[in-house]
Amino acid sequence: MAEPKLIVFDCDGTLVDSGHIIVATMHAAWDGLGIARPEPDDIRHQIGLPLLQAIRNLHPAGNPGVWDALVEGYKNAFVSGHEVTRDDEPLYENCVSVLTELSANETMILGVATGKGRRGLGHTLTRHDIAGHFSVLKTADDGPGKPNPDILLDAMGETGVSPLNTVMIGDTIFDMEMAVRAGAHAIGVSWGYHPPEQLTKAGARTVAGHFTEIPGLLKQIWSD
Repeated sequence: MAEPKLIVFDCDGTLVDSGHIIVATMHAAWDGLGIARPEPDDIRHQIGLPLLQAIRNLHPAGNPGVWDALVEGYKNAFVSGHEVTRDDEPLYENCVSVLTELSANETMILGVATGKGRRGLGHTLTRHDIAGHFSVLKTADDGPGKPNPDILLDAMGETGVSPLNTVMIGDTIFDMEMAVRAGAHAIGVSWGYHPPEQLTKAGARTVAGHFTEIPGLLKQIWSD
């Protein structure tokens, strides 16, 4: 029996557009300490990294005490904020139809590798009724954050799929670098938070311009 293919998706910026929620929550954390807010574009560029690393990048003049306080402020602001709805964190166009197509293919296993915590990812997948498409979930709670390859390597280990039969799909250079370090293929998406030219430079074999292009790009990878 042929080895299955493992298709691993990032979440924020790839499956769902959560940028404005993350920006607002970061701003609330900075406001809580009376620190000048980082620019929204700078915040979006950090999406995908572990929270502490993103905060350190956004406030390099800080110190461990300040960074820890910003982490706590972010978490508290997120929990105390209004309930997130589908409209607040929408799926990208045709996401559901593509996930349905791929997960119906018996030769493919779908997974998620994200900088979100497990609870946050669970809320997102349940909110949009897409949890059933994924067989393996890896989050910030499961190991070092991107671009460290550990969570992707763990997903391969759990599913028994080799790097050559694994594809990471994401919108940031951190996703692409993680895939390269794990020996897997990388497909970038143009609708997220890092521009296509950066994704290509970071190791993307190709960049999808629309969700509906993904099945065809996957076929190309294994037909080359």
